[in-house]
Amino acid sequence: MIVPKNNEEAEESIRHGKKILFFTADWCGDCRYIKPAMPAIEAQFPAWQFVELDRDKFIDLAGKWQIMGIPSFVACIGGKEVARFVNKDRKTKEEVVSFIQSIGN
Repeated sequence: MIVPKNNEEAEESIRHGKKILFFTADWCGDCRYIKPAMPAIEAQFPAWQFVELDRDKFIDLAGKWQIMGIPSFVACIGGKEVARFVNKDRKTKEEVVSFIQSIGN
């Protein structure tokens, strides 16, 4: 999991390749629920790089990507959004896996 330290690192990490942006926050219960499953999800999809973005730390970036709720998952190729998994419900490992499978490798 890529965890950028600042906006420049975040923007650069998104710009190239196939990325899954994982918008999260420490205070978010639903984020804490899915976070332990993330290493297994990452291992299942080696073609994708995962970028963890704390919504509060990267509030401008969250605004740019129109992230209103967390956790949110946005798939990008070459910096362009190709799919997103955003809703108000708690996300399960199975739902996140299904979302990524729906995009394809």
